[in-house]
Amino acid sequence: MKIIYLHQHFRTPDQMGGTRSYEFARRWVSWGHSVTMITTRQVGGDRYRGWRVRDVKGISVHELCVPYSNSMGFSGRILAFLRFAVHSGIRAAKVGGDVVFATSTPLTIALPGVLASTRLGVRLVFEVRDLWPEIPIAIGVLRNPVLIRIARQLERWAYRNSSRVIALSPGMADGVVRGGFPPNRITVVPNSCDLDLFQGGDAKRFLAEHPEWRGRPIVLYAGTFGDINGVGYLVELAARMQHVAPRPLILLVGEGRQGESIRARAKELGVLGVNLEILPSLPKTQIPDLLAAASVATSVVIDHPSLWNNSANKFFDTLAAARAVVINHEGWQADLIRECSLGAVLPPNDFDAAARILAEFLRDPSRAQRAGVAAGALARARFDRERLSRQALNVLIDAAGPKTSLARPPAG
Repeated sequence: MKIIYLHQHFRTPDQMGGTRSYEFARRWVSWGHSVTMITTRQVGGDRYRGWRVRDVKGISVHELCVPYSNSMGFSGRILAFLRFAVHSGIRAAKVGGDVVFATSTPLTIALPGVLASTRLGVRLVFEVRDLWPEIPIAIGVLRNPVLIRIARQLERWAYRNSSRVIALSPGMADGVVRGGFPPNRITVVPNSCDLDLFQGGDAKRFLAEHPEWRGRPIVLYAGTFGDINGVGYLVELAARMQHVAPRPLILLVGEGRQGESIRARAKELGVLGVNLEILPSLPKTQIPDLLAAASVATSVVIDHPSLWNNSANKFFDTLAAARAVVINHEGWQADLIRECSLGAVLPPNDFDAAARILAEFLRDPSRAQRAGVAAGALARARFDRERLSRQALNVLIDAAGPKTSLARPPAG
């Protein structure tokens, strides 16, 4: 089967960011399928030189230079999305294939997905990674009534033109149903755990570069410093932790639109360089060592129910590394943490209570160790990337129709 895979933010492990599309695609290629990845290269001096094609683990990667970063303003990001949408749809139609797989965000990825599937006469499978435009509307990022109406119409149009939908969490699946899509054509395939990569982490290798942190419990955040990530929560938490448990170190690793304000607030509260440190983003290949050095890892968001349905990479990377996980929101991940004793759920608005809960959790090292063991077991049992790659591929095969019925992935 020939798969056209549309993902504006495709990343490999030697880059910074999530690698879901890479991990899925390389496995599909190893199982005998052809995958063409239509994506962008977001930096470089060849902005106007058209498409570049390269081979990545057997994946034919077609890249168009479209500058983009989390630090860009809303209008700049929208323009980047639209520019990629126009060019990628034409490219995908020229490449050809048996099925089109378009993964959001952004929601505008539906435009080239529908264009290519229509021109080629094949079906579209749409993957929902975030409930857009529901989230930007809910948190007030998208306020213009005309733009909201357009975004809502685009959402319904995307679902109406899709044969199947893959959602990354049960809550996202519910949101797709609210958008008018039939429940029996939705499959939940959550973010996954790269067990081989993350269970090989070496704490000594990371701490050799930061010997001053040896012996301190490390509370890790590794991810984007964006508007919805709410990393400032951990700065406020660090200030409260100084009064109840000053020894643990809160380590923030990443970059993004809120980076400068986070650093400024940390200085203002007197925690930067004391019980909070900030490092720049690291490639995914270096994250296993970082997680191995951490006592717990966190996944946080701003306080809004619309974000409870997220399926954050950092949550699943923590499970894969067999580390305790701490979050500051409710939803399906909070349910998992409580049911499986994976870590702790902190209140989003009571920093004093959050500091007490975290301090108590860290006070008993065996508790964090037991949570880590439970996290590793859950990663293997329910979120192994290998198994979920097969599940996603089977959705594409079902959408493509009878001619691909013999292309099922190997059992495992």
